[in-house]
Amino acid sequence: TTMSSGADFAWPAVFEFPPFFTLQPNAETRRKQLDQWCSLILAYCKHRQLHTLDINEALASSPLFHNKRINRRINRPFLDAILADLKLRGNLEWLDRDKKSCKIVWRTTEQWAALVYSYAKDRGLVNTVCTLYELTDGDDSADQPFHGLDKDVLLLALKHLEKNGQAAILMFDSHEGVKFL
Repeated sequence: TTMSSGADFAWPAVFEFPPFFTLQPNAETRRKQLDQWCSLILAYCKHRQLHTLDINEALASSPLFHNKRINRRINRPFLDAILADLKLRGNLEWLDRDKKSCKIVWRTTEQWAALVYSYAKDRGLVNTVCTLYELTDGDDSADQPFHGLDKDVLLLALKHLEKNGQAAILMFDSHEGVKFL
């Protein structure tokens, strides 16, 4: 996932504060700093509709970790501490053992499931079959927060609905679909 310029993103004021880019030694200050970084990463990824991060690419080229205006860049050990915090909060899943790539979870599986099911009910799709493509890339869902959603995230949400008796995931030929119940 390539990260483009963050020009249209509303950066928090703390992003202009040089010490924000250096892990603070005082425990209380560090906790507040990690909270702010976690909130910033989630807000940025949500705004950009990013679901995965390539850590090295993000460190090298993302405006999220490099404020050119004040010439400050976050380093890898500090970013590792932030990512560990996001993992503890349930907002990050590593995609590999080497921790080079991760999935950013800015909405929980339950939240995605509720959005998808609400859409299905509102559009009269209960007891009908939809392809996963229709849900994430179809014209009818263009105005929905899950439009363009990562397929793995969508499947987790649909499995949650299936577990709760609200959907059945279907396989037909090489296509995947869902019947809302």
